[in-house]
Amino acid sequence: MTTKAVSSAARLPDELAHDHYPCRDEAGRLTVDLGAIAANWRRLSGLYPSARAGAVVKADAYGLCAERIAPMLAALGCRDFFVAHLAEALELKPLLPDDAALFVLNGLAPGSEARCAQAGIVPVLNTPEQAEAWYALAKRLSQSLPAALQVDTGMSRLGLSESELDHVMTWPDFDRLVGLRLLMSHMACADAPAAAANANQIASFRRFADRLPWVPRSLANSAAALALPETTGEVLRPGLVLYGVEPGPGGASGMRAAIRLDARVIQTRTIPAGTSVGYSFTYLATSSRRIATISAGYADGWPRALSNKGAVWFQGQRLPLIGRVSMDSCVVDVTNLPEGHICPGDTVELIGPHQSVSDLAGLLDTTPHEILTGLGRRFARDFVNEPPAGAVERVA
Repeated sequence: MTTKAVSSAARLPDELAHDHYPCRDEAGRLTVDLGAIAANWRRLSGLYPSARAGAVVKADAYGLCAERIAPMLAALGCRDFFVAHLAEALELKPLLPDDAALFVLNGLAPGSEARCAQAGIVPVLNTPEQAEAWYALAKRLSQSLPAALQVDTGMSRLGLSESELDHVMTWPDFDRLVGLRLLMSHMACADAPAAAANANQIASFRRFADRLPWVPRSLANSAAALALPETTGEVLRPGLVLYGVEPGPGGASGMRAAIRLDARVIQTRTIPAGTSVGYSFTYLATSSRRIATISAGYADGWPRALSNKGAVWFQGQRLPLIGRVSMDSCVVDVTNLPEGHICPGDTVELIGPHQSVSDLAGLLDTTPHEILTGLGRRFARDFVNEPPAGAVERVA
């Protein structure tokens, strides 16, 4: 006699198994407005007609999904994309047009040069060693290989010094074997436009550029593109501002917010005076309070440093965080809402019209980049307002 295997999985009626009953058991939802990102790129393209606006899509487009954002920008006319690592470039390469350039900002790990060249990806050469390895491969293949050169104008992070650049340019046929697409550097204080360091870096970059007058220049990051027109060069490298996040205290006039983050209410309850909340009992209720537990914690990128000082929003009402932010949840005070007005299954705004990424960064004395890139993968991502293919053209 044969025994029929029985699955332990529950069988659901067809009407409950269909897509019109989507799962809502994630920590929350990160909504990415692709139309806003497109509008921001177009505005940057129009600021300086003599320059091309590229796109920094490293770290998965700052955590917002490079696989969706980069091809969308390419459809609008963007042709210069910047990532940090070769692995990121290899993932994006098949999704972009053949005439799009992918630049690897950190340069190449030793031994990865051939793979990079075969894929048609452009390394940013930051050290004499990186430059020598790329130059040696071009000599071995007897063909010109494209690259960018990064020079150090004062940040002391990546890039060739003036003497190192002079030395590299003495190598026989270097300028023929290494096809220089860009000369790059990075602004350290562009988010403070009046800082004296900006003028020093700009002057230093001009000295480098004078050595290589035929090479297109790229100096302007998000903040510089908005506030320091003298950094324009031929290619802009916007990152944060593309996603509608202010790169500094001066804001981002005319740019559209592109993200919203909402998290689910798990539980509500009333606690009496004298009750503690959260790890280490860092909050003690001095009166009867109504509280709600929210499905977002530091494992989701909702920083633990917000404990007892951050807030979320519900229907325009600020709800202060109380107690410590846990790995998977946090607690807010809902006493000022009418009783029963907020219930399990409702969602609250973590980032949105009432609280921006920059607001959170200012509260925590950190950079908006850290907040944005830290948002965990447990938040479901919705992509809205994607421009129809061919509906938007690059601003001339």
